[in-house]
Amino acid sequence: MPASCVLGPRSRVRRGYALAAALTSLASVAAPAAADGGSGRTGGPAGPRPTVVAVHGAFADASSWNAVVERLQRAGYPVVAPANPLRGLAQDSTYISSVLKSIQGPIVLVGHSYGGAVISSAANGNRQVKALVFIDALMPDKGEVLSELAAKFRGSELSSALKSVPFRNADGTMGADLYLQPDKLRRVFAADLPAAMTQQMAVSQRPIAASAFAGRAAAAAWRAIPSWALVGTKDKAIAPDVERFEAKRAGSHTIEVSSSHVAMISHPDAVTDLILAAAAAKSAPAKPALAATGSKSLVLMELGTVAGAAVLAGAGLVKSARRRRGPAR
Repeated sequence: MPASCVLGPRSRVRRGYALAAALTSLASVAAPAAADGGSGRTGGPAGPRPTVVAVHGAFADASSWNAVVERLQRAGYPVVAPANPLRGLAQDSTYISSVLKSIQGPIVLVGHSYGGAVISSAANGNRQVKALVFIDALMPDKGEVLSELAAKFRGSELSSALKSVPFRNADGTMGADLYLQPDKLRRVFAADLPAAMTQQMAVSQRPIAASAFAGRAAAAAWRAIPSWALVGTKDKAIAPDVERFEAKRAGSHTIEVSSSHVAMISHPDAVTDLILAAAAAKSAPAKPALAATGSKSLVLMELGTVAGAAVLAGAGLVKSARRRRGPAR
């Protein structure tokens, strides 16, 4: 004899409710695991850690990031510190943009000094870049000339410390490179570093093409991408008031450090902490679990479908039982 004949109307109703409840409960238990990407953590961002790309500025090279790179790697973050060509804003930002396109996954893009202007153009339209971090940096708006922005407030001693050296291009045209005068580098650029270190920096500095400071920014990525900024209160290369003005205009999360122009060398902990804060920030609302792809999401969808069917089946059993019992008294 079929089981449906053995069970009475009330038993069939209870069985329908029980089946629907059990499968619905199973789907709800599976949902958090799929939403969390299977990491087992709750409340944190899912997916891989972003790659930190650190772009140096004028008179420096990628080694200026060494202390920060060491700390970021120790914290488990992948890092890229590319060579900034220092040939001009359009050329340099195009080059860094190509570096960014070679990286998979999210990016936190960091720029020091002139490198700040470079990253703000390079990141424009790149959806992988989740945060911009500016360290003692220039942050031009679209159409702004770097030299005009740098002169907006008093406090910089950079222009009086520069030395121009002419060079010849392959096509025979002439250009000019800008260096910091060795006897003025420490005072203007790195007053909080040991003298022996700044002497080495003076002889190994990389020049920037003079034309770079006449460059006009093609974009301002900080208008669309969340930004963080560090202001060196003892900076004599870029006036602290310029850095404050830029950070306020961009709505950046800002800290101030009693530092010279090279905070990433003299205060690597503060710089690293700021980068980590940018990396950990949730710049966009989390997507619903069903919008994700992958096997866990498919499992969730299937469980949801089964649970939905169970609810409908349970409702059908209830309605069927009620029809057999007749109107409720």
